[in-house]
Amino acid sequence: MDSLRPDEAAGFLVIFFLSGSIQRLANPMLRAILFVAASAALLPLSWRSLRDLRTHGFYRFFAFELLLALILKNAPLWFRDPLSPRQLAAWLLGAVSIGLAIEGFRLLRVIGRPAQTAAKSANLPFENTTTLVTVGAYRWIRHPLYASLLALAWGAWLKDPLGAGSVALTMGATGFLLATAIAEERENLKRFGAAYADYCKRTRRFIPFLF
Repeated sequence: MDSLRPDEAAGFLVIFFLSGSIQRLANPMLRAILFVAASAALLPLSWRSLRDLRTHGFYRFFAFELLLALILKNAPLWFRDPLSPRQLAAWLLGAVSIGLAIEGFRLLRVIGRPAQTAAKSANLPFENTTTLVTVGAYRWIRHPLYASLLALAWGAWLKDPLGAGSVALTMGATGFLLATAIAEERENLKRFGAAYADYCKRTRRFIPFLF
């Protein structure tokens, strides 16, 4: 099923909420240090996936890296003109991101009932759901958690929509999240078979009725 560890999402949500503090740290060197530190924390969680580009975790790692770079790059602009239409749209996307993350984790825990990961598996324990979740947010989209990260990425993009770096990082994160979802769908087809194939016909990946 759509997979993302709670501690991973929590880290990104902490960055999201504390970006008011990060914006005061305008020193590029300090932001580079934060990026390296956060990357070092993510790497142990993904090292098995990085050895196999067929796994969804391979693409997810790079999506995280680009998203982290985007948030840190635009952190000094996070609260500039907070009531402008651009910023209001960014706050809305942030709220959507948080709501989808909470709902997605709740459903996977309560209904998905994750099983323990095999020792050599590239998956993390939270990812091994034993039941196909098709209710709540999963009734409409197959990847609420990745949709949450997409909303966060595009909300961060709105902090500096005309910056070349901002555009490149946003598009890169979007592309890797799409690749993550496609790879995970292949894995889910092997795990859940015809039930998942039928589920894919009834749902969209990220946006209900659209995409």
